[in-house]
Formats: sequence, structure tokens, C-alpha cells
Amino acid sequence: MASVRSHENIEMMTYSEVEEVSGYVGNFKVKIRRKPRYVDESKCTGCGVCQEKCPFKADNEFDLGLGQRKAIYVPFPQAVPNVPVIDREVCAYFQKGKCRACEKFCEAKAIDFEQSEKTVEVEVGSIIVTTGFDAFDPSVMGQYGYGKYPNVYTGLEFERMSNASGPTGGKLWLKDGSQPRSVAILHCVGSRDVNHHEYCSRVCCMYSLKFSHIIREKIPEAAIYQMYIDLRCFGKGYEEFYNRLQEEGVNFIRGRAAEVTDLAETPEEEGKLTVLCEDTLIGRQRRIPVDMVILSNAVEPRADAPEVARLFSLSRSRDGFFLEKHPKLDPVATMTDGVYIAGCCQAPKDIPDTVAQASAAAARVLSLISKGRVELEAAVSVVDEEFCSGCKTCLDLCPYNALSFDDEKKVATINEALCKGCGTCAAACPSGAIVSKHFTTEQILAQVEGVLI
Repeated sequence: MASVRSHENIEMMTYSEVEEVSGYVGNFKVKIRRKPRYVDESKCTGCGVCQEKCPFKADNEFDLGLGQRKAIYVPFPQAVPNVPVIDREVCAYFQKGKCRACEKFCEAKAIDFEQSEKTVEVEVGSIIVTTGFDAFDPSVMGQYGYGKYPNVYTGLEFERMSNASGPTGGKLWLKDGSQPRSVAILHCVGSRDVNHHEYCSRVCCMYSLKFSHIIREKIPEAAIYQMYIDLRCFGKGYEEFYNRLQEEGVNFIRGRAAEVTDLAETPEEEGKLTVLCEDTLIGRQRRIPVDMVILSNAVEPRADAPEVARLFSLSRSRDGFFLEKHPKLDPVATMTDGVYIAGCCQAPKDIPDTVAQASAAAARVLSLISKGRVELEAAVSVVDEEFCSGCKTCLDLCPYNALSFDDEKKVATINEALCKGCGTCAAACPSGAIVSKHFTTEQILAQVEGVLI
């Protein structure tokens, strides 16, 4: 990220949102809303004094509520640029008109409470959409006790807890302040499930195995249980890592966990969480008492995926992720020329696959830039203005928004850069004013006649 920030040909617009996209490949116009940080990026030195002196706190979104941050804060460690932002909902100045402690202690005079939103318009030739994913909320699966029992965590929550820069400084603690002596990791929570997401989230097996290794390093004597349907260790070195964990004494139980409960049936279950599961390898139902439960919850499309799809004219597959042009032959392009996708917005994938797909999308964009021109499809529709009645029937039918209406001539016009030659407009035109190049009625009839003669 630091290399991107310092690159002379890259302009970063952080803390911004795309509001409108118009145009076509090689000629996109994008309106971007730049939200106010209330901190002057050109003056801020990133010293952190403003955050130290701020007296007001709120839950830290990056730590998923496990820790707190100040009203003025850097969104996450190693953020680029290393410039804080003021949360209007928490800041006492915006809520009550007083305080301004951050402004008083800032030696660089970077605090600017008068900043306002700005809208900028940029012209670009191509767009790469990499909006990422959301983590499935396991609270809808009440049988696992997430949100009900204090020591049930999601994968991301445990990731932040075990991280050295996280809310506990990398220490693994239960809610009562003690260390867990036994941990159960439940696979496929919300994925491979007809009631939630039928697809496999791909990353869950390996990060679950990684958690086992982290727990073993931090608490060597802990009992660790992996409860899985089947393990999909498909990457380079992944199977070897799985074998290593078996040698480290991690317990693997083949079977989806059915329930997490705090109701004890035996003395050893008192004060613990009990995981009910079926061990299919030995053909028995088991009750596993543990101190902590980690849910390997599914990767799912972001909540704003429908709005992003409309904004960039993207299609979505049945599972809600953005649809590529072809899953094997063109996995980074979309049906909108000049708009590419990469990462988990297209489908669940791990870091190496994401990097590879992002590099491929960047290469596609660079190839367009180096050519300097765009090749268009030959089989596109055209409007014969002499026959067009101006009924506008075709405008709402075009799936690629290639049709517009000329108010002066009172006829429909087609943007050949957007047209894909699907023929919908030609078939629907009541006056026969629209024809498809290289696919006219006369040509089709001639082909039929040639076949029959």
C-alpha cells in the first residue's frame, strides 16, 4: 500500500465513494464523493498525539467491537495514508459544540472542523471492481450460541484477538480473564448449507487450521478440536500443513457440529461450553466440553452488492457474487466492456488466487492503454432513421444501455461501443427500423435457402 501511495502515476482517493458512472470503455466518467476527514492530509504528520489526547471512545469496527478506539482515529493499523479521521457521531465538538482537544494539541495545525464533502469527476478508460466480501453473521444459526454465550467467536474476531496489534495484544483470553484450556473450531458455519449458502467458502478450512497452530503456539497444553465435514487443503503446501497439525496433537472430528450448549450433563461439563456432534469415523455421537468455540463462518457477497452492480452495470450470479464473462476463459472481464472484477467480489478465494486475479485484471487494463484504441464487435445493431417512429420501445429493452433517444431528430440512436449485437431491440422494433449488422432478415433467409436447396 505504501508503494501504491508513493507511485507517481497513481492517485489514491481514500475515504471516498463512487456515486455515478456513465460512458463506455475508454470513455468512462466517474463521479466520486470525497467525505471530509476533518484533518488536512497535506499537514498531518501521523504523530498520533490527537488520538492520545482525545477523551471520547467508541467500539472499534476493525476489531469487530472487541476493543475501542477514539473519536479521532486511524481506521486500521498500517492504513495508507496514515491520517486519522474524526467520527462525527462520537466527537463532542460535533455533538455538543465543545472540546476540540485534538485541535489544541496538534502541533501541525492539521485539524480542520470546517471541511466539507467534495464531488470530483474523473475520466477513465477502464474500471476494476474489487469490493471484497462480508462475513456471514452466525447469530441467525441459534444452535451455535453466537451472541448468546460469551466465549463463542467468529473467525475474524479470533483473528483480531490473536493479532499482536489487536485488542488483547495477541493474548488469548476468555471473558472472565483466564486462558482457554480447550478450544473447538467449527467448520462450514453458513456455507455448504442449503438453508444459508450452498457454496464452499474455500478459505475456511485453511484459516481454521491456522488457528489451531496459533493456539498451540500460545497455549501449548490446550486441547484443540477441529469439527469438519471434509478438509479441502488444495493449495501449495496446504496438505503438508494439515499433516503438521496432526503431528502437533490437534484432534480432528469428522462431522458437522449440531449444537453448542452450556447445559451440563456431567461434572466435567460444568462451567464449560459443550459441543454436540457426530463423529462419523467412529459412528458415535459425542459431547465435547470446551472453554472457547470458534465459528468458521462463510464468506458472502457484500450487503451493498446490488447497488454496486447497478452502478457499474454488472451482472450477479445466483449466489449474489458478481458474474464474470466466462468462468474459465475470461474470469476477470464482465459483460460491460472496460469493467473488470477481481478478488472475493467475484467468488470466495484465498490470497494467492486474489493476487493472481488482480494481476490479470491490471494486465488487461494495461493492454488497453498500450493499444490506444478499442476493437468493437462487428455484429451490432443500427437504426435506420428514415423508418424510426420515435416510439422509444427499444430503450427499456436493451440490457446493455446502448440505446438513447435524440430529442432533436426524434429517433433512437445506438452507441456501438456498448452494443453487443444481442438483437433484442431489432426483434422488438414495431417499425422495423433497427437491424443487426451481418444478421439481417435477408441474410438469414438466404442461409435457410442455401441449406434447403
